[in-house]
Amino acid sequence: MINRVVKNVEEATKDIKDGMTLLVGGFGLCGIPENSIAQLVKMGVKNLTCISNNAGVDDFGLGLLLQTKQVKKMISSYVGENEEFERQMLSGELEVELVPQGTLATRCMMAGYGIPFFPTPAGVGTEVAIGKEVRTITYNGETKDYLIEKAFEADFAIVKAWKGDTAGNLIFRSTARNFNQSMAMAGKITIAEVEELVEAGELDPNHIHVPGICVHRIFKGQKYEKRIEQRTVRKK
Repeated sequence: MINRVVKNVEEATKDIKDGMTLLVGGFGLCGIPENSIAQLVKMGVKNLTCISNNAGVDDFGLGLLLQTKQVKKMISSYVGENEEFERQMLSGELEVELVPQGTLATRCMMAGYGIPFFPTPAGVGTEVAIGKEVRTITYNGETKDYLIEKAFEADFAIVKAWKGDTAGNLIFRSTARNFNQSMAMAGKITIAEVEELVEAGELDPNHIHVPGICVHRIFKGQKYEKRIEQRTVRKK
């Protein structure tokens, strides 16, 4: 069985270069690859295109890469928690492609399935459709316009899982699965950081969310902060 373990985050990310496109798992600050993002900041790679549901917050998650202006383009669904993102977008410093959330998820899945494009009614007649092909299709007796969306092409996918084994099999915990599962299948090279790393065969195969064949490098992460974006508490 192939052992996909690398010793640390430095080794996992060593060949990420300027100008590359990265799929970055997580939803808000839930399930984000904290160690890998911090290492990218340390490496100083620049002109990155990052595909992620959002851009973290100003001082955490992908927001750290925005602060150091290492991101050239963000492809996201939601960007409302990051003031620096807003500033860079409005000033023209940052290129932004907003994608409906379901389309974002499907573009990830299609990349993993090897399907180059797919039709969707989402975005037809809006700014999302500018520069994209629209086809009129009859389906179940109904004729309507569909936007042709392309599967993502990314140099790396960087994901975070709860548990993984030396063969690269991954298990996510609750909602931290979010975009991590589909992105893990979609990258040309997938890097997985995990909270707990065990030997192959120790994970229940019925509980595995991503098979090891999709993962190229895996390492045990350190010191997860797991910050909450907006903490709300119930009155006593």
